[in-house]
Amino acid sequence: MAHDDELDEVDLRLLHALQIEPRASWSDLAPIIGADASALSRRWAAMRDSGKAWITGLPDLGRHGRLALIEVSCVGGMQDRVATRLEHDPEVLILDYTVGARDLFVTVYCDSMEELNEYLLARFNRLPGVRSSRTHLVTELIGDARTWRLRSLSPAEAARVPRPRPPRPRAASHVPEEVRAAVLGELAIDGRAPAATIAARHGLAAQRVADAISTMRARGEMYLRTDISREHSPWPVYTWYFIQLPAVQIDAARTVLRKLPELRLAALCSSRFNLILAVWLPRLEDVHGFEARLAGILPQAVVADRSAVLRIRKHVGHLLDERGRATRTVVPVPRS
Repeated sequence: MAHDDELDEVDLRLLHALQIEPRASWSDLAPIIGADASALSRRWAAMRDSGKAWITGLPDLGRHGRLALIEVSCVGGMQDRVATRLEHDPEVLILDYTVGARDLFVTVYCDSMEELNEYLLARFNRLPGVRSSRTHLVTELIGDARTWRLRSLSPAEAARVPRPRPPRPRAASHVPEEVRAAVLGELAIDGRAPAATIAARHGLAAQRVADAISTMRARGEMYLRTDISREHSPWPVYTWYFIQLPAVQIDAARTVLRKLPELRLAALCSSRFNLILAVWLPRLEDVHGFEARLAGILPQAVVADRSAVLRIRKHVGHLLDERGRATRTVVPVPRS
C-alpha cells in the first residue's frame, strides 16, 4: 500500500476490477491485477476498514420507486444542523454540502410516489433551519455511478474480469420476501458479505441465499456498486450541473451522455432544469473544459447553474467523515 492517505496503482487496479464485478473472487482477480489472492484480500480489507472504498447493494433505482433531487437553502448557521437531521433519514441516499445557489443538495429515494409525497410534505418540508427548498422529480435515470470506472485497467484486462454468475438451473425462480429483505439489508452494508454469513444471521440455508443473490442480480432487481472516496481518487472535484435541454435533444442525450467518462449521474427531471448532471473531475479548472465538451455533444443545452460539492455527508446509505471516508451505515434505504 502507499502512504496512509494515498491509494497506490495496485489498489486502483483492484478497485477498477471490483467496479466491474464487486463480488469477484480474489483468486479470479489475482492474475489480472498482478498480485496474489491473499494480498488482494488484505488490500481490500485495508481500504474497506479505513473507509476509502466500500461496496453497496441497492435495488435498481431507475426501475423501482421514485427519485427526487432537492436543492436546500438553510438559515444562516443551520447548515450542519439540517444535515444532521437529514443524514438519519433512510430515504436520503446522498447528502452533499455545496456552494452556489444552494447550501445542500439531497438525493431522495422512496418506494412509491405516495411515500415520496409523504416524506416531502410531512417530514422534509417541516425541517427546522430550512429557509427554502426546490424539488426536482426524476422522470428518467439516464446513467449513474454504477457505470463510472477508474480506468486503471487496460481494456483487455477489464474484459478478463469475470462477470456475475447466472443463477443455477435448479435455483428457485421466486425469491421470497423474507430472503429478499435479508439479502438487500445485508448487502446495503457490505456488498461482498458472503452468502454463508448472511444465511447464518437470518437462519437461512447458504445455497438459498446464494441463489437469491444471483437471481436478483440477473433480473435487475438489485445491483452492486463499488465506490471510492473522491478525496482518494484521481478525480476529487465533484460538481452538479443544472441544464435546460430542448425536448428535441433528449433522445440524443440518452446516447451521448453515457460516453462521458466523468459522468456520475444524469437524470431527466420534471422541473425548470430538465437535465441534471453530477460529474467528477481531476481539477477545479476542468469545470469549464467539461462544459465546453458538453456543448460540443449537446449544442442546444444551456447550463443554467452549477454547484461544486465541498463535502459528501452521506453516500448511498454510508455516512462519510470530513476526509470523505465511510464511517458507518445508517438504516438501509427503503426496499422494493
